Parts: sequence; C-alpha cells; structure tokens
Amino acid sequence: MSTESNGNSQGAAHHYEEASEVPSNIRKYWQQRHSIWSKYDEGILMTDDAWFGVTPEPVAMKIAEHLAKILPPEKTVLIDAFAGVGGNSIAFALSGRFKQIFAIEKDAEVIKCAKHNAGIYGVKNKIFFVKGDCFESLPQNYKKTGQNAVIFASPPWGGPGYTEDAIFNLSTMEPYSLEYQFTNFSNISSHIALFLPRTSNLNQLARFAQGENKVQVMHYCMKGASKALCVYYGDFKILNEAQEEEEEETMLEAPEG
Repeated sequence: MSTESNGNSQGAAHHYEEASEVPSNIRKYWQQRHSIWSKYDEGILMTDDAWFGVTPEPVAMKIAEHLAKILPPEKTVLIDAFAGVGGNSIAFALSGRFKQIFAIEKDAEVIKCAKHNAGIYGVKNKIFFVKGDCFESLPQNYKKTGQNAVIFASPPWGGPGYTEDAIFNLSTMEPYSLEYQFTNFSNISSHIALFLPRTSNLNQLARFAQGENKVQVMHYCMKGASKALCVYYGDFKILNEAQEEEEEETMLEAPEG
C-alpha cells in the first residue's frame, strides 16, 4: 500500500536500530522489520508513514512470481503506480521478468528511500524512478508504453482505520476510489493488478470484469493470516498451480445486467 497522504510530505527518512528510537505508533511494525525487509539491517530507509503501507517482502516476491506466470509474454513493462519506499518495485526487478520497470512516487523523501533500498537489493539500475503523481504522469508519458505494460498499483487505503471494516467499501476508499483508479489505469493498459485490503468488497471488484474474462483475486498471507488481496484485471492466464498454504484464490465474474 502506498503511504501518500494528500500530497503532504511524510517527513524524514530513518533507519531505526533501537526500539527506544522508534515512535510508539509504529513500534509494532518496526518489531516486524525483518519480516518486512530481509535486508533491513543493511541500512533500509523508511519514512515513519511508510511503515503502515510497505508490502512485506515475502508478499511482494509472491506477487512478482504470480505476475511472471500469468502475464502474456508481450507484456514486458511494469509500471508501479504507487511505488512508496520500493518494496514491490524491488521484487519485480528481482524477478527478472520485465525489460523495464517504472516506479512512480510523488513524495521526494519517499522516492529517496526507494532508490536507496533498491541499491541495497542490487537492482537500483533496473528501475526507472519517477517523481510525480501517477494520474498525471501516466497519460502524459506512458500512453504508448502501456500497450506492452502491466500496471501494478498498491494505492493508499485511507489510513490504518481500514482494519475496522468487516467489508471494506472500495467506492469510498480515500483518496482514490476503485472506480477512479480502474478508469484511469484502463486508459493506459488492459492489464491491471491492484493490491487492496483483505476485506475488500468482492461484488465491487467484480463490477469491473471485462467481457467474458473472469477476475482473479488472490489473498496473500503470512503465518496463515491474510495480509491483503490482489485483484488481476485483464487477459491473464489462470493460476492453475496447486494453491499453497500461504495463498487463497477466488474467481469473480462480471455481474449480469
């Protein structure tokens, strides 16, 4: 999940080494730092807000693995629309599947973290970092590129309060609703992967199924608990491998009428 907050700066980048340094509101996330980043101790940088939204490395790697399996071969470009501190972009670069990876992030301090972290994982030169708003940058710069691209988006979910919803309303997700994202992204690429809260309303997701295509929804778990889901829109292959313990797949069809 991107950690952007209405365009405001998220503050300075940090590498916290001792619990006493860590603000109380992010301490529980910092305590999981080695599950989030396997190379955290090598100097990973984060803004404080980034702790709420960075995709844990095992989940990011599994998403990258799945995209590599189900994308049509001509889709050789990956656009990470809300790159944050780089968790997903790094995983996509490590997969070796894509000829080009564009990581778009509007916050200067956050994109500094992403570049630094990509360097720690040895893939900084495999990612094009773009400072800007994805909804402005995509139509201006990626209209032609989109023909060969998949758009991955881990958007803001409106803050930690999303965990209180039994069913998460994607129509009121802030600051960008599901409809707003899908409409804008589908103008660029026919292949879209959205990383969303695990309690997302499946009926709302199904409304954007295209034609006869079924929509794949995959829950990504750690230690048996779902962390989030990813919905795959477009002509993706169906993941027909035996589902592992840490994954759960759902197929959605467009509602009639």
